Amino acid sequence: MPPADLVDATSERPGLTTLPLRDDQRLDAESVRPRRLSRKATGVDAVFEQSARVIGASMLVITGGVGLFLGYQAKPTFQTYGWSFFTTQVWQPDTNTVGIAAVLVGTFSVALVAMTFAFPLSLLTALFISEYAPARLKPTLVAMVDLMAAVPSIVYGLWGYLLVMPHAGDFAVWMQAHFGWIPLFDVRGSDPNAAVIDQSRYVSSAFCAGIAVAMMVLPMACAVMRQVFSQTPVGEKEAALALGATRWGMIRNVVLPFGRGGIIGGTMLGLGRALGETIAVVLILSPTFEIKPNLLEIGNSTVSSLIAGRFGEANTSQLSALLAAGFVLFLITLVINTLAAIIVNRSRSGAGTDA
Repeated sequence: MPPADLVDATSERPGLTTLPLRDDQRLDAESVRPRRLSRKATGVDAVFEQSARVIGASMLVITGGVGLFLGYQAKPTFQTYGWSFFTTQVWQPDTNTVGIAAVLVGTFSVALVAMTFAFPLSLLTALFISEYAPARLKPTLVAMVDLMAAVPSIVYGLWGYLLVMPHAGDFAVWMQAHFGWIPLFDVRGSDPNAAVIDQSRYVSSAFCAGIAVAMMVLPMACAVMRQVFSQTPVGEKEAALALGATRWGMIRNVVLPFGRGGIIGGTMLGLGRALGETIAVVLILSPTFEIKPNLLEIGNSTVSSLIAGRFGEANTSQLSALLAAGFVLFLITLVINTLAAIIVNRSRSGAGTDA
């Protein structure tokens, strides 16, 4: 046993020995107690934290203010028309008959066509950039896709009206000839096998407008998917390849399951954008107020195009009805975007990533 003066009196473990300390080296218990660390930001960090908090809260206040304003302005319309506002197809303010049933169906019709084209294109583009593109080419491809989001809506509208619509009309004729037995691809009063085909029946439709809108929502959906795919754990990808999986087998069994939440979230965010697109739809669609299950037939209308087309000539009561339609669209978009955020946050995407 060591001498008693060699045993550290402050040690709680028996048998632990230390070298003897001089009296001037012995520390008081209070002086060796760990100091408490403060997590409170100071200096520049505090300024950044408070600025971010203020800006984030401002966005919530602005969004809530928009919703409250639309709801307040829409209250007279809801009190006047009640549930008939949601079931009436026609929009005739002169006869005091207004409803958004037709434009709601048209809104979802255009969005359905847009997502039919945008979903596979955005998914394949995101997979190519994240998994197949050479490293030196990736920044250029990412910049090109992101640049698509900066193109004004009117440019897409002119592109769809002048370039896409004539070819989309020809494709619509082919679709009706081969799949006309499906109501979605039938054009009433037109025979695709006739000697002279009335091409005017196949343009300015939800199908033509949906193609233009698809190009507008593609960058948003692609960006979300690509970001999620890039966070796939490298260890899992290398393990799949080490076990003999092909590149596509690794993507199918590792990347896609990991990014499922991002795929769903990006698609729903794109859907929210497609529902509210305005200028491109106004330029392409021929406005009609009728519930149409025919995507290829001329004529349709959406909530956003209705507001843009009737806002300038609306009186007080008509303006309230338009704002009521906008309030309904606001709620639909808010619900879709909220669901997308919840799905992305609850998904496995981004968890447990390896450097």
